[in-house]
Amino acid sequence: MKQSVTVSKTQEMKLANAAKVVLSKFKIKTPKFEVKTILKKVIVPLASILLFIGLWHMGAKALFNVEADFKIQKALTDQGQEAADAMAACIASGDISCQPNTLPSPAQVWESFNTLIADHKVISADKLAFKEKTAALNAKRIAEGKEPITYTGRPSFVDQIFTSLKTVFAGFVLAFLIAVPIGVVIGLSETLRNSFNWLIQVFKPVSPVVWLLLVFMIVKTMTKDSNSDSAFIISFISVGLCAMWATLVNTALGVSSVDKDYINVAKVLKLGPLQKVFKVILPSSLPLIFTGLRITLSVAWMVLIAIELLAQSPGLGSFVWEEFQNGANDSNSKIIVAMFIIGIIGFLLDRIMLTIQNMVSFNKNATA
Repeated sequence: MKQSVTVSKTQEMKLANAAKVVLSKFKIKTPKFEVKTILKKVIVPLASILLFIGLWHMGAKALFNVEADFKIQKALTDQGQEAADAMAACIASGDISCQPNTLPSPAQVWESFNTLIADHKVISADKLAFKEKTAALNAKRIAEGKEPITYTGRPSFVDQIFTSLKTVFAGFVLAFLIAVPIGVVIGLSETLRNSFNWLIQVFKPVSPVVWLLLVFMIVKTMTKDSNSDSAFIISFISVGLCAMWATLVNTALGVSSVDKDYINVAKVLKLGPLQKVFKVILPSSLPLIFTGLRITLSVAWMVLIAIELLAQSPGLGSFVWEEFQNGANDSNSKIIVAMFIIGIIGFLLDRIMLTIQNMVSFNKNATA
């Protein structure tokens, strides 16, 4: 009996130890850890956003007061006390005709955003009505071999966003088609790398404005045209040429740094040149290639605004310039709206490329 009792106690101790091991593996997170995680990932970011909005509001209010005091003082100097009192009363009333034109507040920017969305809905309704109105006539013109009548009204803010996205995507594809093949060829030969290194180093830092002027000269000479299609062609080619250098350099670096053992295996298997490139070299170089593509996309989106502005392509760059020249009371607010939209889209594009990069990269922990 004593032996059976001893064995029973030993089994109980083993079961207890096993239970502790299992519980330690499937340990439930304590409330303290949950609170800490929520604080770090939710509360602090929200607090930083509120702090940013608060500082922005105070800065806008301070600049408003400075500009208002200047207008009142100017009226006093030029026209006397009565004019200064009238100016002060006009500013206090909120009349648009006399409001200081300075940094808009967060509330004004939100109001302008809603105005742009409402304007987009009106323009979309006009486009739909125009399409329905001209449907029969366009069908007849197409049957006769003529060009259909198209809507020529001004584009909405949302339309300009999609135009910019189309331009940057076309420029990114062009950069990919130029940079990756050249990078592979240069990466395979040290002689070619040394021979063309000067060209990369010279053209890589060239300003997007210079690329635009070069492309403008070539496209205008070849097309003899000045329509919106020509502006789009000039814009996306300029974007592609300006942004392709990171992909070119990273592709050449990735190809040149492929493990020599892989190359030797390809020789043993007697793979042809194209088979060696597509089955050995490119798969090994993909992480660096995608790093270059991510940089290229960021640069393309960054230079797009300046290029669209100069090429008069109907995108976000053109929108910002038109609002700046317009000088209306809400122009500054609309420019700030465009600034936020540009930043958010740039961030989303970068996250998309980072996700793709992590899918093909050996380092799955890349988060920058």
